[in-house]
Formats: sequence, structure tokens, C-alpha cells
Amino acid sequence: MSVLGVNGALMGAYQYANRTQKTGTGGVSFTEQLQKTGEAANASKVDAYTEYLQSKYGNVKIQSVGKDQQSLDRAGKSMSGNDVVIAPNILEQMANDPKKASYYEQKIDDFFDAIPRLTASFASKGLVYEPGGVVVHEDGSVTYIGGCSDSPERVAEVNAINKAKREKEAAQRKANLEHSRDAAEERQRQIEIAYRKQSMAKVLTNYTN
Repeated sequence: MSVLGVNGALMGAYQYANRTQKTGTGGVSFTEQLQKTGEAANASKVDAYTEYLQSKYGNVKIQSVGKDQQSLDRAGKSMSGNDVVIAPNILEQMANDPKKASYYEQKIDDFFDAIPRLTASFASKGLVYEPGGVVVHEDGSVTYIGGCSDSPERVAEVNAINKAKREKEAAQRKANLEHSRDAAEERQRQIEIAYRKQSMAKVLTNYTN
């Protein structure tokens, strides 16, 4: 996967409209989730909030990912399209600040909400959109990771074009080789004719003398 966007942007080309903040699976809010999981099990608020995020998004990892290209590429390789990676310090802020939670959840929601639209947009260009996931970094910035590849139809089309090009080039090389051979044979023929004329002229000269 390659990085397609940072801070809610997709290479600056796609701007996502704000959407109403979602709740967890089955419409369960974080407060309700906290009551069901955190208080009942005496878990920490961060643990309870992590459970809530997992119920909402599924594959949620709590770890710090660097913003450099190498770190992002490494993270993208392990993503399957629905991954959410959040730095521990940001997770703690989200667990303790509803406004922070709402802000970052909206960023995550925007990524997933945009997948159908981007899939259709790339498909119209003969490409296959391959979403990776969302990374929330330690500094609070958000990176969307994804990529694209040629569709099977486009791959077949390109292969056919390249094959035709190779065949044309091979035919041209063969024609050039045959032309060169014919030209060489013609030059040799002309040389032989000139030689015979020269020899004949000598014979005639010697005969007349």
C-alpha cells in the first residue's frame, strides 16, 4: 500500500464532507459501552474506550506509527482495508475528552465512508481502489493509507497493447534486416557487374592492340 492522504486529505485531491458522528455497533454510544464494559468489569476508562472502538471498527491497534514514508509503508503492508491504528497518548485523550473522541472518530469514519465513492471513482479510470486503514499519530495528525492497481480488464488491455507493440517492432526489425540483406546483395551484384565490365574492357584493349 502507498500513502494516499494526510490529515483527512487524499493526496489533496479528495475532500471529505463532514458527517454525523456515528455510534458503536447496533447504535450503542460510548457512554453505554462504558457502563456495560468498563464499570461492570472495573476496567480503566482507556480499556473500556478501546473495547468500544473495537466494537465499532473491528481491527483497532494501539501503537505509535511514525510519519516518515518508511514507517507508513511498513504499516500499510500489514493493513487489510479496515485497520485503525491509534497512538497510545491520543487514545488516552480520546478516552477522557468526548470532544477529542468525536473529532478523531469522525476522521476515522470519513475514511470508511469514502471507500464506496473512491472505489467507483477509481473504477471509472480502469483502476481498483485498495483501502488500507487509518493512522492517528502521536502529534494528533491523521494519515489515510491506501493504494490502487490496474483492473484485470486494464491489465489485459495493456498486455495486448504491449504484445502488439512487440510484434510490430519484431516485424520492423525483420523487414529492416531483409532490406539490408537485399541492399547488400544488390551492392555485391553491382560490384560483380562492374568487375566484369572492367575485365571485358581490358580484353578488348589487349585484343585491339
